[in-house]
Amino acid sequence: MSETRYHSPPGRSLDGPEAHPRIAFRRAEGQGPVLVFLPGYMSDMAGSKATALFDWAVAEGRACLLMDYSGCGESEGSFADGTLTRWRDEVLSLVEAQTEGPLILIGSSMGGWLMLLCALEMGALELGERVAGLVGIAAAPDFTQWGYDPDQKALLAAGQTVLEDNPYGPEPTPTHASFWQDGQARLLLEAPIPLDCPVRLLHGQADADVPWSISLQLAECLRSDDVQVVLVKDGDHRLSRAGDIALMLRTVDALCRNCAP
Repeated sequence: MSETRYHSPPGRSLDGPEAHPRIAFRRAEGQGPVLVFLPGYMSDMAGSKATALFDWAVAEGRACLLMDYSGCGESEGSFADGTLTRWRDEVLSLVEAQTEGPLILIGSSMGGWLMLLCALEMGALELGERVAGLVGIAAAPDFTQWGYDPDQKALLAAGQTVLEDNPYGPEPTPTHASFWQDGQARLLLEAPIPLDCPVRLLHGQADADVPWSISLQLAECLRSDDVQVVLVKDGDHRLSRAGDIALMLRTVDALCRNCAP
C-alpha cells in the first residue's frame, strides 16, 4: 500500500508554462465513502495526519486517496505556480479519475479552504451528491485576507513575493503574488456557503497560525444544519499528537458510519 502512483490532470484545468505536471497520489481500495485527504500549505501526503488516516483506512478496509499538489511533495511542477484554483482542479481531476461513489473530504489548514472550494465546484458541476461529508482540521479559509498585514498585502498586490519565518523548517515560507491574488478572488467567509452535507471542524485553541474563531465563523457561514465544531483547548495548529489524531479518526469513522446504507 506504500506505492506512489502518478496522474496527469487534463490541460484545461491548468495554466502556465508547465501545463501537465504529474500528480503523485496513493490510493487504498476498500469500502466507501472514499476518504480524500487535502494537505495544508507547503505540506504533502507524507505528513503524520495523512499517513495516519491512510494506515487506518487500510486497517479498516476503507477506500482512501492521498495526493501531493503540483509543486509539492513528490508531484511535478513549481510551487511558485500553485494557486487554490489550480490545486482545486487537480484534486477534482484526480477524484474523477481514481474514485467512485460518495466522498468525505478531509482538509488540513489550507486544505480546509480547498475542501470547501472542491465541494462547491462539485455542486456547480451537479456532482454535489458525491460529497457525503467534510472534516476541517484547523481549516483556514480566506487566510489571504486575514493572515497578512497591510504592508504584506501591498507587496503582494504589487506582484512581489512575501517571505515569513517558518516554525516548521529552516527555510522561510513564501507567498507568491499569484497565489495571494487567486485566494482573494475565492474568499468564502463574506457570504453564506451553500453546502448542505455534514461538516466537522476540529481546531486547537492554542493554534498560533489560524485563530480558532475562524472555525466558528465558518460554521456560521455554512448553510448545512449538520455542523459541529470541536475545540481542543491545548491543541496547536498541527493537531498531530496521538490524541489529536485519534480525535480525527473517531470523527471520520463516525461520518463513515452515518453514510452506511
